[in-house]
Amino acid sequence: MKKTLKWIGIGLSCLLGVMLLGVLGLYAAGQKRLNRVYEIPFRSVPMPADVESLAEGKRIFQYRGCEACHGEDLEGLVYMDNPALGKVITPNLTAGPGGIGDERTDEDLVRAIQHGIRPDGTGLLFMPSTEFYYLSDADLGKVLAYIRSLPPVDNETRTSELSFTGFVAMNIVTGITFLPAELIPHDAPRPVVPKPGLTAEYGQYLSLSCLVCHGIGLSGGEIPAFPAEWPAAPNLTSGSGSRLPSWGESGFIDFIRDGQKHGRVISDAFMPWTSYRHMTDDELRAVYLYLMSVPPKEFGNY
Repeated sequence: MKKTLKWIGIGLSCLLGVMLLGVLGLYAAGQKRLNRVYEIPFRSVPMPADVESLAEGKRIFQYRGCEACHGEDLEGLVYMDNPALGKVITPNLTAGPGGIGDERTDEDLVRAIQHGIRPDGTGLLFMPSTEFYYLSDADLGKVLAYIRSLPPVDNETRTSELSFTGFVAMNIVTGITFLPAELIPHDAPRPVVPKPGLTAEYGQYLSLSCLVCHGIGLSGGEIPAFPAEWPAAPNLTSGSGSRLPSWGESGFIDFIRDGQKHGRVISDAFMPWTSYRHMTDDELRAVYLYLMSVPPKEFGNY
């Protein structure tokens, strides 16, 4: 009996040792990915200075969700604090104490926004550059001009960081984009941006951020890495369970403007309609046109 228990103990110790080595290996792999240096050429975009362009830059900054992450005064926020993953902290974009406004060149900001790259060439954690990579130079230039126009704000922020388990999770949880720089075709020619108008193509350009919660196929479902108490993202296609076809274009616009329709109310803590309401009616019409052009999918099929 004692001999049997001894061998069981040895077996369990070996198993735990193998598991520990596996976890440490995943942690090391995460560190390697985080420290990878990308060789991305610097690129500049034209930055207008007229009042109309600055106002448009602010509007784009708002409806693209930048304000929701960085704050109304661009002061930086703690966007997520999840012990299982780590902290997502957006930087103070102004030139005030603790801000990066005086530390980053315009070219630095272009690389950060469209490529998810720090000045040292390493990837930014959770920066949604997979969306902003597709921004037109005209839109990006207006956003940069707006950022540069704001007064300094005193706010010292830390950088985003992963917990130990976060480093492990980044190698086994495929539904979370930890390092968007890994998914961007950095060396490819700049994507062709559709001309603004009431077209499905332009609606797709405007709705890239929807993919973060509603999935690549826009059919909704549980949102990876978000708190368990968050509701599932609804189906944005015309498939079963979707409310969009019955709402119609005007109902969709009403919902984005007010966060409610036909008795359905959504908190802006879950659905950033307070960002999207800064879109014009024509832009929202284009988005609806695009969503209705997506092949219908079953809910949660992503």
